[in-house]
Amino acid sequence: MNDRRRRVGDAGERLAADYLTRQGYRIVDRNVRRREGEIDLVAVDNGTLVFVEVKLRRSGRAGTAVQQISPAKHARLLELAEAYAADHPDLPKQLRIDVVAIDLTVSGEVGKLQHVRSAVEG
Repeated sequence: MNDRRRRVGDAGERLAADYLTRQGYRIVDRNVRRREGEIDLVAVDNGTLVFVEVKLRRSGRAGTAVQQISPAKHARLLELAEAYAADHPDLPKQLRIDVVAIDLTVSGEVGKLQHVRSAVEG
């Protein structure tokens, strides 16, 4: 991944983490890399362990950010969540996968931030 794309991704994850924190979530991990893939954010929300996929789109030409989760990504997120939870028995047992989708305007400002709870179900 090139530096510019990584910086944009990092900015999106910071925006999502700030938003979730304001909503009362406790962020417990970021950018977790496992053999199954990567988890953007791991948080706890009212006794639920929440895995958060952050999608940031610079324009709506290819659809909105929330539309960018493929069936393959769904399956990978489920596998990642289960593996992470198994390695962290001290965290809540109830699991959920959310998506925070951020659509930027042409000028690069946040145009829309959408939080989809239970966006991926198994």
